[in-house]
Amino acid sequence: MAKKILVIDDEELITKSLLKLLDKEGYSTTVVRSGKEAIDKVKESNYDLIICDVRMPEMDGIDTIKEIRSYLERSNKKIIPEILITGYADIEKYEKAMDLKVADYIYKPFDIADFLEVVKRNLA
Repeated sequence: MAKKILVIDDEELITKSLLKLLDKEGYSTTVVRSGKEAIDKVKESNYDLIICDVRMPEMDGIDTIKEIRSYLERSNKKIIPEILITGYADIEKYEKAMDLKVADYIYKPFDIADFLEVVKRNLA
């Protein structure tokens, strides 16, 4: 059975590109455009990996990850590895991500082969 990945990003070009790339690699990929949508999806289904943009309107990636983890803990479900992606060198967001102990933190634009290696490593 294909590993399930949830992609959270408000940029349509990024979500379309990641959907195409991950589907081509054989993953079952779901795309949402906001933190709220992501939380709803996590409540509906089980995922093996979350890929989340750091900067999004309304709820940023850090808060989205916190809310998802809170829900999973309250529901006695396993924590899902998270990869945060960003196009900005924001040390404060990076430090918050490290405090959360996210699995990986990747800067856009990224090398596709390197990105897929990070995905595979976090699904192993």
